[in-house]
Amino acid sequence: MTAQTTPSATARPPRERRRLSTRRSHVVVSIALLALPVLVYALFMLYPLARVVQLSFYQWDGLSLGTWVGLDNYRTTFTDGRLVGAFVHALVLIVFYAVLPLAIGLVLASLLARSQVRGTGFFRTVVFLPQVIAMVVLAVSWRRIYAPDGLLNSGLRLIGLDALTRSWLGDFDTALIAVGLIGTWVSTGLVTVLLMSGIAGIPKDYYEAAMLDGAGWWRRFWYVTVPGVRAEILVSLTLTVIAALKTFDLVYVTTSGGPGTSTTVPSYEVYNQAFRLGQVGTASSLAVVLTLVIFVINLTINLLGEHER
Repeated sequence: MTAQTTPSATARPPRERRRLSTRRSHVVVSIALLALPVLVYALFMLYPLARVVQLSFYQWDGLSLGTWVGLDNYRTTFTDGRLVGAFVHALVLIVFYAVLPLAIGLVLASLLARSQVRGTGFFRTVVFLPQVIAMVVLAVSWRRIYAPDGLLNSGLRLIGLDALTRSWLGDFDTALIAVGLIGTWVSTGLVTVLLMSGIAGIPKDYYEAAMLDGAGWWRRFWYVTVPGVRAEILVSLTLTVIAALKTFDLVYVTTSGGPGTSTTVPSYEVYNQAFRLGQVGTASSLAVVLTLVIFVINLTINLLGEHER
C-alpha cells in the first residue's frame, strides 16, 4: 500500500503554472508601483505628523534644546482661556462656513439646475468665482469693505442708517460675525456647484411624478431634491467643515485674531504660539488636538450620512 503524495508545482498543468506565474508577477508589479507613493506619503505626511506629536511633549522655543514636559502642553491647551476660546470660535465659524452655505446652496442649486433662463451660465460662474481667487486677495478686499470708511458703511450712510455704521472688524461684538460672513460668501459657490451636479443627475421623472401627485415647490424640493443630493451634501459638509476648522489666512489678514482674542482660531494660534511666543510645544499640542477634532467631526458627518442611506 503506497502513500498518496500531493502533486508538486512542476507536476501542475502548464496552463495553471502560467496562471500562477502571471499572478505572482502582477503582485510584484503592484508592490513596486505602490512603493514610491507610499514612501512619499510616509516621508511628507506621516513623518511630519509623528514629529509634531513628538514635539508636543516638549517645552521648546525652536532654537535651544527642548525639555520633556509630558502632558503639560496638552493641559495648557485645554485650560488656557485663549486657546479654548479659539476652538469655540472655530465651532462658530462652522455655522458660517458649512451650515449657511449649505442652506443657501440648496436653494440656489435647485433654482439654477432647472432654470432655462438666459444668462444662467454666467450666474453660475459668478457664484463660483470666490473659489478661484486667492483667499488673501479676498481678505484684503473685504477688509476694505468693512473699514470705517468702506463700502458697507458708505452704503448704510447713503440710505440713512448712520447709527448702524461701525468698525466691523474692530468691534468685539461684530468681528467674528464679519469674518464668518466672508467664509459664507466664499463657501456658497463651491457648495452650489457641487449640489448642482447632484441635482442634474436626478431623473426628471421624479419631479413630474411629484407634480402629478400635487406636490408644490417645497415638497418637491424636500422629498425629491434633498434626498437626491445626499452624497453631494456629505461632500460639501466635509470640505466646508475642514475649511472652517483650519482657516488661517482669512483671520491673519483681516483681524490677526483681534480685537483682543475675539476672532482667534486654532490654526492662527498654532502660528502665534510657535512663531510669536516661541512656545513650539504648545503649538504642536494644539495642532494635534485640532487634527483630532477635524477627524472626529468629519468621521461623525460621514457615519451619519451612511446611517441615513
